Amino acid sequence: MRTSRGTRLRRLGAAALAAGVAGLGMGGASAGAAPAEKAPQTVDLQILSFNDYHGHLSPPSGNDGLVTTAAGTPPTTVPAGGVEYLTTHLKALREGHPNTLTVAAGDLIGGSPFLSGLFKDEPSIETLDTLGLDVSGVGNHEFDEGVPELLRIQYGGCHPIEGCFDQDGYGGAAFDYLAANVTYKKGAAITPPPSAFRYGNWWKGSSTGRTVLPPTAVKRVAGVKVGFIGMTLESTPTLVAQAGIRTVDFRDEVVTANAAAKDLRRQGVKAIVVLLHEGGLPPVGAPFNYACNAGSVADLSGPIVQIAEDLAPSIDLVVTGHTHQPYTCNIPDPAGKARWVTSAASYGRVITETELKLDRRTKDVVRPSVTSINHAVTRDVAADPAQTATIAKWNALSAPIANRIVGSVTAPITRSTTRDAESSLADLIADAQLAATDGAGDGAAVMAFMNPGGVRADLGFDPSPAGEAPGAVTFGEAFTVQPFGNLLVSMTLTGAQIDTLLEQQWSTSPSRAPFLHLGISNGVTFEWSRSAPVGQKVDPASIKLGGTTIDPAGTYRVTVNSFLADGGDGFTVLTEGTDRVGGGGDLDAFIAYLTANAPVTGPVPNRATPIP
Repeated sequence: MRTSRGTRLRRLGAAALAAGVAGLGMGGASAGAAPAEKAPQTVDLQILSFNDYHGHLSPPSGNDGLVTTAAGTPPTTVPAGGVEYLTTHLKALREGHPNTLTVAAGDLIGGSPFLSGLFKDEPSIETLDTLGLDVSGVGNHEFDEGVPELLRIQYGGCHPIEGCFDQDGYGGAAFDYLAANVTYKKGAAITPPPSAFRYGNWWKGSSTGRTVLPPTAVKRVAGVKVGFIGMTLESTPTLVAQAGIRTVDFRDEVVTANAAAKDLRRQGVKAIVVLLHEGGLPPVGAPFNYACNAGSVADLSGPIVQIAEDLAPSIDLVVTGHTHQPYTCNIPDPAGKARWVTSAASYGRVITETELKLDRRTKDVVRPSVTSINHAVTRDVAADPAQTATIAKWNALSAPIANRIVGSVTAPITRSTTRDAESSLADLIADAQLAATDGAGDGAAVMAFMNPGGVRADLGFDPSPAGEAPGAVTFGEAFTVQPFGNLLVSMTLTGAQIDTLLEQQWSTSPSRAPFLHLGISNGVTFEWSRSAPVGQKVDPASIKLGGTTIDPAGTYRVTVNSFLADGGDGFTVLTEGTDRVGGGGDLDAFIAYLTANAPVTGPVPNRATPIP
């Protein structure tokens, strides 16, 4: 695929050019011409936003492909998502809006289904360019394969190992990625991407330091500058593999945004929007168009609340992501002025439409004019033909690999979408990792654990469009379940450290989910208390292997993926493991298990027993 940064005609630029041409006459205005009408004092701007696309070109399936329209038991839902429909809805929303920008809040790539993930998310970037994305903040998943790969995604070039995926090559993203709070460490070796013109020229005079990508971008709207600040959450290092981010630091969101806002104001930019990959949590079961009460944050929780309360009053709008939740909330700034904070769920299922007025005199946002509303990306509209063609192209390239049968299941095997409950699929993956590493020469493991966030999709039972029999599992389906390409690591832990590992499923940190339930391999059981305080949830005497209580002073061989082995998701005790032995890929282990044990029945998720 070939894309070209800067070659796509921006809608705003085209509108300005058209206005300029219309104002030119043959030889200038005649003496008798009527005086020009006085320009309006404000300029209308539409901002369309979304987040957490994760390479979902095709309509997502199962619960991932639904949005809630009304609460209830069960809730009322409608199918949503798929870039063909996302693009059509964006086009419809833009109609009648001469000034419009499309922005995103990160995680556009990474953790992607097979169709995009197989090709290192180049298909995702192609579809985002086609739908007219202008600018995006980075998210944690933009760093899944490290800083060099993110720079390749932005600036172009074929993959250094796998080469070019199609005949056109890869020219980079046409939209701007921003990374205001991701800076190179002092003394880090910096290799500019070959295709990046004047890489790092934004460092001079910047308060945010030597950021890996520009901290800000400025767009002109009818002569008024609008500035964007893009950031990921400060705790990104706990969410991605360490190997690719050792040269960079992830800085505080509020400190960074406020410094970047000052930089923008020094450039004469008064209208400022933050694109932040951090988010909040509305009440359980909230519909896609959930709106917090004006002026109140009582009905939104999570890290974004405090962040929004602390962001400088000069920032006019905060577009967020990460939690995969939909909301439009008024969280007043430190000066008490209303300020909208928005999020558009995930996987291209929701679009946030924000309308505002820019004051021509002050060059700032008229804050009382700002309104935000979420729209569902329903599939009852025509599919965008350009995106249909893109999907067809990548499907044709992937089909020989995607449709290979690697195993079968007796019924659907599901994950925990909320990540706070034991799931059959996470346990199954732990079983597969144990099977791959229990040999004396393979790690000699006796137990394995799987992080719930690494399980990206359910294993279905119904036949796919490729026509395989019900229950058959294809390579593409297995890849979509485990797309990250982690390696397996076996290590020695004491029984006391295993107890700590299980306790670290719970956290009081505002930057992490309160409960991340690990997948547990067969033979390991334990009990945990719903009422006990964090740090005392698990009774050590209840932790058993093969029915025998583990010895706190004893040693055990444990397998996890490389993300967890590096302390990912806050499981820091795993960094203390000794006698490490590397294994094969996590996907290879999963496929081998499905093949060897076909047809597979998902384990009953009862290895961890909650008690009052």
